[in-house]
Amino acid sequence: MTFYLLANHLLNFAAPAAFLALLMVGLSGLLPFSKSNAFKSKAIGKAARWSRPGWRWQLALVFAVNLLVTVGGLVFFGHDGRLLTYAFMALASALVQWLLQRGWTV
Repeated sequence: MTFYLLANHLLNFAAPAAFLALLMVGLSGLLPFSKSNAFKSKAIGKAARWSRPGWRWQLALVFAVNLLVTVGGLVFFGHDGRLLTYAFMALASALVQWLLQRGWTV
């Protein structure tokens, strides 16, 4: 396998995880009831700024969790691209985003 083909396979393997992470972090900051400070003004207090990670950290963490779920689906099913893996990836990214935004608080 050439380097080009290997890079192509790895990028195609990680593409769904990256796309879902971008959607999850991007759209969760735009919701009216969202507690995320990712897209809000910088004129907030230090306590609020330090309480939740910024959008770059959220994107990195959600992407990492999505990749772990995708690798787990590859190991469990024997090949990638199963719909059940993508369903678990959506649930895991939603859970991580909820935890990062401290969704349990009012």
